[in-house]
Amino acid sequence: MEIISVSMDREMLNELDSIQKKLGFKSRSKLLRATLDSLLNEYNALDLRKGHCDAVFTVAHSSNRADSLSSLLTEFEDAIVTEIHQHHKNVCLRVLITCADASRVRELFSHLKRSKGVKSVQVSIL
Repeated sequence: MEIISVSMDREMLNELDSIQKKLGFKSRSKLLRATLDSLLNEYNALDLRKGHCDAVFTVAHSSNRADSLSSLLTEFEDAIVTEIHQHHKNVCLRVLITCADASRVRELFSHLKRSKGVKSVQVSIL
């Protein structure tokens, strides 16, 4: 098994350690491998799709980044057929229903995963 280095701030490391204990992982490495495996499974499910693809995205993001995310989503108006937006204290929840070519859905997934202020992105392919 290869060894890699990962940099993170103290707050994230503390949160990682807390989750490790709560979920019962024996090491940070095992937790990170499980997390990466989840991301790879989501990506690969999209990557294998060809032609038309219907998908539902659940996105949690910082409310102070809502404008930049709204701008991004405007670029995908051709793919997003329904959007539900719910405000919470400092976090917004968006549910996006997409109907588009699989390549366009993959592109949206990629942009959401890289967007600053996005705390989580889950995708379900219908």
